[in-house]
Amino acid sequence: MTQPAKQLLHLVIGGELTSLDGVEFKDLDKVDLVGVYPNYASAYAVWKSKAQQTVDNAQMRYFIVHMHRLLDPDKPEKA
Repeated sequence: MTQPAKQLLHLVIGGELTSLDGVEFKDLDKVDLVGVYPNYASAYAVWKSKAQQTVDNAQMRYFIVHMHRLLDPDKPEKA
């Protein structure tokens, strides 16, 4: 019997940054909280799509936040 894949939550978030060399959003009211995904692969697919939609705006960036690391920071990552 195979075990179901462990849920490793990832958040996709984006918005316009104050500068190209930082990660501070210009306006927190306009941050795009895209969604929470059960694994990196599904989060990456959504991140890539959102990033491609905003390619003409250099200050618009999307990120993948590894929520599972924030929820359990003392647990070591598997290689």
